[in-house]
Amino acid sequence: MQSLRNRAHHLINGLTDDQLIVMWDVMKMHYYDLYMLSAIEAAKETLQPGDMLTREEAIVLLTQPTEIPESL
Repeated sequence: MQSLRNRAHHLINGLTDDQLIVMWDVMKMHYYDLYMLSAIEAAKETLQPGDMLTREEAIVLLTQPTEIPESL
């Protein structure tokens, strides 16, 4: 793992500031994508039958008035 860190460090040192800005935007998007993919995979492992609502159940739930707890 250390060799990858060294290679990344040398790569970053060779980039201009403009290239770093572009690279940061690309890396940030990939990081967010990987984060969401891992969250989706974790949800797939823990999801049980009956945990999701049908479309009709969701509409009924969303259209019902709800009481706001006083603790909020």
